[in-house]
Amino acid sequence: MTVTVVTDSSASLPIELRDRWGIRTVPLHILLDGADLRDGIDEVPEDIYARERVTTAGAGPEELAEAYRKALADSGGSGVVAVHISAALSGTFGTAEQAAGQIGSGVRVIDSKSAAMGTGFAALAAARAAAGGADLQGVAAAADAAVHRGHAYMAVQRLDNLRRSGRIGSAAAWLGSALSLKPLLTVDDGKLVLAQRIRTFSKAMAAMIDRVCDVVGDRPAALAVHHVANPQGAQEMAGALAQRLPVCAPAVITSLCPTLALHVGAGAVAVCVDVDPDGL
Repeated sequence: MTVTVVTDSSASLPIELRDRWGIRTVPLHILLDGADLRDGIDEVPEDIYARERVTTAGAGPEELAEAYRKALADSGGSGVVAVHISAALSGTFGTAEQAAGQIGSGVRVIDSKSAAMGTGFAALAAARAAAGGADLQGVAAAADAAVHRGHAYMAVQRLDNLRRSGRIGSAAAWLGSALSLKPLLTVDDGKLVLAQRIRTFSKAMAAMIDRVCDVVGDRPAALAVHHVANPQGAQEMAGALAQRLPVCAPAVITSLCPTLALHVGAGAVAVCVDVDPDGL
């Protein structure tokens, strides 16, 4: 039996990758008009990012503990590595540590210090290590290594959603008076922060391409492009990266999961990078 890998729905992993590598997913939650919608399971309104009376919640202790117990049993006692959204962006990681503590040393919890495929790439690294026969310590180490080599960037069309969500770090001071900006954001030590002040979205996209190319250089890297109701922007971003980074495989393109889309708003485009991975 092999170590089982668990993540949460914020990872935005395509179904084919989850199935191929046997990664389990625990849903985050969207609270809308008194209803508790499970991300990736329940039907969520397509315009969720435009709703004002809606909030998000992390995975609960019971559902995490249940997922870990089942994964541990299915692993035949080999263990579980759980890779979750950044602790700076969600309470899920803290809850996961509590749930794992109830089960014992067979469950290791990793803070991805990222979100979307920044989390997904770390889960994939763990799953590849598990498939290769690594033990619990080796699988956890593979996930941790992916956390440290990952990068994530985002360009947003508007700042209203970020201002309401409170999920942004050092940029918070100018959100109230700079709503005309189309800034480039990055994930730094798990926090979403301002990388560059930019006036137009097209320039923010160009700056994001440059940043990605700078961190990748001439090395192979896995790329993922996410969007919120902006498939054309995502396709253009993926095409530009393919031209600039021919050594890299084509980027995975997915919609950002609803729990994240709610916080960044329509039009957003993000890129997550796993530099020099073993392959997908």
